[in-house]
Amino acid sequence: MARKTLGAMALTAAVILAAASTPRTAEAQELSQLAAGQRFVEENCSRCHSIARTGESPHAEAPPFRTLSERYPVAQLAEALVEGISTGHPDMPEFIFTKDQANAIIAYLQSIQSE
Repeated sequence: MARKTLGAMALTAAVILAAASTPRTAEAQELSQLAAGQRFVEENCSRCHSIARTGESPHAEAPPFRTLSERYPVAQLAEALVEGISTGHPDMPEFIFTKDQANAIIAYLQSIQSE
């Protein structure tokens, strides 16, 4: 009888731990999306753009990402990210992201915009 009780307790504890380690709340999902967006811009954009709330862009002509909302509605950049963002600037490569990647990037960009 004691073995069955210990086994049931161990199983219950395992289920609770698994549920606790799985992000289920909207806040946890948002934080995960922000982290993914930050990772994408670090990997693809930080060579030229400032991708943080402070600091200068490494490339003098590349605007800091925190100021993008001064020029564009940031939420509307998702379509350009999915279709292939390119500019008239010769140094800027063309980037194409999946819809999920674009949404994560937009979430991150929105989180760092200057007031």
